Amino acid sequence: VALKRMLNFNVPPVKNSTGEPVWKVLIYDRFGQDIISPLLSVKELRDMGITLHLLLHSDRDSIPDVPAIYFVMPTEENIDRMCQDLRNQLYESYYLNFISAISRSKLEDIANAAIGANAVTQVAKVFDQYLNFITLEDDMFVLCNQNKELVSYRAINRPDITDTEMETIMDTIVDSLFCFFVTLGAIPIIRCSRGTAAEMVAVKLDKKLRENLRDARNSLFTGDTLGAGQFSFQRPLLVLVDRNIDLATPLHHTWTYQALVHDVLDFHLNRVNLEESTGMESSPAGARPKRKNKKSYDLTASDKFWQKHKGSPFPEVAESVQQELESYRAQEDEVKRLKSIMGIEGEDEGAISMLSDNTAKLTSAVSSLPELLEKKRLIDLHTNVATAVLEHIKSRKLDVYFEYEEKIMSKSTLDKSLLDMISDPDAGTPEDKMRLFLIYYISSAQAPSEIDLEQYKKALTDAGCNLAPLSYIKQWKAFTKMASAPTNYGNTTPKPLGLFSLVMNTGSQFVMEGVKNLVLKQQNLPVTRILDNLMEMKSNP
Repeated sequence: VALKRMLNFNVPPVKNSTGEPVWKVLIYDRFGQDIISPLLSVKELRDMGITLHLLLHSDRDSIPDVPAIYFVMPTEENIDRMCQDLRNQLYESYYLNFISAISRSKLEDIANAAIGANAVTQVAKVFDQYLNFITLEDDMFVLCNQNKELVSYRAINRPDITDTEMETIMDTIVDSLFCFFVTLGAIPIIRCSRGTAAEMVAVKLDKKLRENLRDARNSLFTGDTLGAGQFSFQRPLLVLVDRNIDLATPLHHTWTYQALVHDVLDFHLNRVNLEESTGMESSPAGARPKRKNKKSYDLTASDKFWQKHKGSPFPEVAESVQQELESYRAQEDEVKRLKSIMGIEGEDEGAISMLSDNTAKLTSAVSSLPELLEKKRLIDLHTNVATAVLEHIKSRKLDVYFEYEEKIMSKSTLDKSLLDMISDPDAGTPEDKMRLFLIYYISSAQAPSEIDLEQYKKALTDAGCNLAPLSYIKQWKAFTKMASAPTNYGNTTPKPLGLFSLVMNTGSQFVMEGVKNLVLKQQNLPVTRILDNLMEMKSNP
């Protein structure tokens, strides 16, 4: 809603106006691009009157009679470039929107440039949009995508980090969270884990919110903002948790569709990039290997199949794709049958009576064509994505890893020794083995003895693993000396259900032989339990 309002020159779009939208140019930087692309497709931008969308730092031609909307971060280089655009008189009028608040001095730089270029009248509006976060789904957002290694777990936990660097990281995080609550139009109740980076963020965010509320005239949470009055009586709870509370979960291999796509494929900002395998065609000796085609697919909220199955275990997804495909084929055959009847020539009466009867059928079939085509596109998309995931599962034995790790985390009996898993040359990449061992190390009540550890280290090194993560976790574990019992993940193990009879049919395109069909049981991770306690106002920390 906030983006659409911005693209409409910061006035809420009118619903029933039949007039053409005002044609305009949209100019963004990489940050702006990341914010817009998961939410608005090119077609939606076109409907809002955006004819061109260009990166700020690309070479742009002058279009003197068109208004331009800028959507950029207030950085030095961006502002220099905007001043340059003013001097070159590229557009008719300028609507400057900053992703997060611009400082006074930078605003003055723009003003000076505008005066110098005689363009003051053309700068129509300057807005702080407070949209410095990326929304991926209706109820999920991430803080940043560009230079994300600067605000990562590693960045915060580096041993050689300086105080100023830490401040910068915290400020970046606070700025994004602040933008989120401004857009939501609500003041949160903040809870955080004590004595950690989470507490630093909480304190800073609290201060920033209070400073903003103190100045009633300019407060961002009153007046005609987007959500005014809607949520004023109910405040959201913001829980800030340090990653160190639960290090095992991000290392854990996954078994649901969305998590697998994120784990084994190249999946960013709701778009997955695949290399198409060209099949096993033998090329003549000495020929150059075929170049793999890169394909990218968007997995968005409008994709019904994705919405329905992103949380399902993988074998279920494979089965559903197959069912969708069959129902699509049935519809397609129906259309083909009607076409062949319509092609009847000759004047006999039978044909004519059949025609009038079939015209109605054909009309309905034709009107359902766009729907059919869209269905076909989605089926193809998920067939490709699921096949790519399946290749990874089979080549790396991810089903075995997933099941084994679940057993470790729930402290149930293990059916084969960890050492065998690590030294099995066919199972998984070195990274998979390292992840498995780290989970074992993090969730074991007492650390393995030095002798055992040496054995494991040797096996890991033989498997080609880099041991750096292990030494970090070792230090981390010694440092926290978990006074409390180790994190409990509940005692749930997935039950193998035997292999699918349905998928074993030769008709299916997914050859699932040898892949276990594991069913997920509901289990509460540490974060979930923290949240439950907070919501129920329990006393335990």
